[in-house]
Amino acid sequence: MSGRPSEWDKYLLGSVLFLSLLIGGGTASGLYTDTLIEVAAIVAAAAVFLHTPGQRSPRPILWLLILAVGLTFLQVAPLPAAVFNGLRPELLLGDPWVGETQFRFISVGVGRTIECLLYLSATAAFFLAVLRLRVEQVNALLPFFFVGVVCNGLAGAIQYSLSNDIAIVGLLPFTINAGLFANVNHFSALLFASIPFVVYYGLFRGHLLSGSIGLVALLLLLLAAGSRAGILLGVAITVLSVVFLSARSRVSGFSILMIFIGLSVYTIGAWTKIDAEMIDPAFGRGEFARTTIEGIKENWATGIGFGNFQEAYQIYEKETMIFQKFVNHAHNEYLEIAFEGGIPAILLMAGYFVLFVAASVNVRRDPLQKAAFLSVSFLLIHSLVDYPLRTGALAMAFAYMNAIIFHRGFAERLSRKSEVIEIEHNGDKLFVPVGARS
Repeated sequence: MSGRPSEWDKYLLGSVLFLSLLIGGGTASGLYTDTLIEVAAIVAAAAVFLHTPGQRSPRPILWLLILAVGLTFLQVAPLPAAVFNGLRPELLLGDPWVGETQFRFISVGVGRTIECLLYLSATAAFFLAVLRLRVEQVNALLPFFFVGVVCNGLAGAIQYSLSNDIAIVGLLPFTINAGLFANVNHFSALLFASIPFVVYYGLFRGHLLSGSIGLVALLLLLLAAGSRAGILLGVAITVLSVVFLSARSRVSGFSILMIFIGLSVYTIGAWTKIDAEMIDPAFGRGEFARTTIEGIKENWATGIGFGNFQEAYQIYEKETMIFQKFVNHAHNEYLEIAFEGGIPAILLMAGYFVLFVAASVNVRRDPLQKAAFLSVSFLLIHSLVDYPLRTGALAMAFAYMNAIIFHRGFAERLSRKSEVIEIEHNGDKLFVPVGARS
């Protein structure tokens, strides 16, 4: 008799996911919390690959990750200086290799790019490790994600209930401003990315009451946080989650109607809050985008090295736009990646979007995959106006959601189910393989 399959890999990867949501909310470089998450993810992934036979990763995804890691590694490899002739402004020529002028680096800041290489490698390793798990184990990682969201939600609720000054200093190596995040927009991103999973939990796990309470709590926290993008995306993703996921659930139409009535009331309050604030000041994301595009035009072939946006951006910044506060990110993830990685990075982003859109055909039959697809889609939309995936917490959550989308086991499980038919005999339900004789 065969023994029960081991579950240690599920707990190991789940602990990494929870740890990242607990301490990975910082955005500054060189944080020891990010290093802890990266080391934990790489070690956990190595253990899973060494001791857990399982699903193989889809080849296109695997090659995309290999190329992404290879591109980052290329940026810190010494190349002949002649390669850069006419490709980049002289001010942005990479540092010479060990004092020699014959070889230079693509990256204008090798140390920062090496940090990005470790960050990318850890996220990719975690993603591939989750792909290796059984479908049941991938589902079982969801509670670890929920616990991390609950911890952030409780921290945010306590902060907003105490006073207007909600910053927490000294607990983590970055100032906590919302939940367990340094940035209120990133805290909001975690909240709205959790909504499809909460809706899935309520509609398909038989916990409609607790799911509804969790949904209300998430929406109220989004209002309290005050992120305009977070509020708008929260409303949109809730509506889409209820519409797309309820199509195959057993919840009554009355319950769906009540949810939509509640969403309508919430939308009125959200619009009032947004209308009371200035939408886009002159010194805002539009100017960041224009300046970043100027940098892309002059560094389109190679980029300036991942992680070096802040230093290179200042070269293209207008004198009239220089203030005491400096620009640390483009607040548009795609423009920033294009600036840092050039044409190769743009092609890799295009390759990911092609695979992501192609995956939408396969995820329509499984509700958990549909929930993950919605969450990833809205994180990608949010990346148009911010940089949420540059936090360890959201990067690992993003990797987990993508693993759900691209996991082959869901399609295989559905195909096995389609090979049996359900019949009723003497009041009992029996499952008989298609084509079997009576």
